[in-house]
Amino acid sequence: MRWLPFVLFFALAWLEISLFIQVAHVIGVFLTLILVILSSVLGISLVKNQGMKNFMLMQEKMARNESPAAEMVKSVSLILAGFLLLVPGFFTDFLGLLLLLPPVQKHLTVKLMPHLRVWRGGGNAPAGDVFEGEYERRDSDRLEHRDDRDDR
Repeated sequence: MRWLPFVLFFALAWLEISLFIQVAHVIGVFLTLILVILSSVLGISLVKNQGMKNFMLMQEKMARNESPAAEMVKSVSLILAGFLLLVPGFFTDFLGLLLLLPPVQKHLTVKLMPHLRVWRGGGNAPAGDVFEGEYERRDSDRLEHRDDRDDR
């Protein structure tokens, strides 16, 4: 079980390299490099656009005192999509773009919502015990007591 991440990493690398070679064989190496860079730039701009819309929707729901849990799941989907789009390769770009599609995000939200618990604190009540009092700061290093002054 501890080898599974390594196996998945090398399988993903093998898949990306073989896809890159196949596409480069068909359209050329230079166009393949441009295509990988353009797909990353386009994907990141889409993630940024959807992320800002999602953030505004989350703030609106919080202002109406509604639960923003669905938008939070969508944000996780957007972060994962952004990561996948930054990794160079066609397969990861495909997965990243797939995570940007609203039906996929909705399906992911439906699957993850039962596992989420959203807690909102009520009011501005402080946590723990509160002790009120007054204090006075003195400049001297040693505090003098009334008994000490009377003995002099």
